[in-house]
Amino acid sequence: MPQVHIRSAALTDLPAITAIYRDAVLYGTATFELDPPDLAEMTRRYETLTGNGFPYLVAVREDVVVGYAYAGPYRPRPAYRFTVENSVYLDPAFYRRGIGTALLKELITQCTALGYRQMIAVIGGAEPASAALHARAGFRESGRMRSVGRKHGRWLDTLYMQR
Repeated sequence: MPQVHIRSAALTDLPAITAIYRDAVLYGTATFELDPPDLAEMTRRYETLTGNGFPYLVAVREDVVVGYAYAGPYRPRPAYRFTVENSVYLDPAFYRRGIGTALLKELITQCTALGYRQMIAVIGGAEPASAALHARAGFRESGRMRSVGRKHGRWLDTLYMQR
């Protein structure tokens, strides 16, 4: 299998990132968004995060973006300034190949180098694969909000994990 490379995302990656997220919104439960954001909105979100110095990464295989991850502020109040929240999304064709692990590992490395002390994962739908990914990276469950979101005709939990 061709190797996957992790690098900082660029504006030119945003169409692929938008497509990956669109799939997650339409068919998954990891995000509680119901309507996929368009390229302009995804660009605004990317520029906000990177403009504030947060890492935003892509996994690339044969010049194709197959996943992405980023960190952003956990909460806006200043006391939370040493804590970030992470997100990891993959093209479904590339699940279970270690790509999410590679993205999350690099994201943790970069956030640690930037001085962040804690990383929080807010896992919509309490997705078992996402929970397992985070557990492998040293996250521990820190809470669960039951039936707080409704998507695809069912009530969903939100799982909180902390590293």
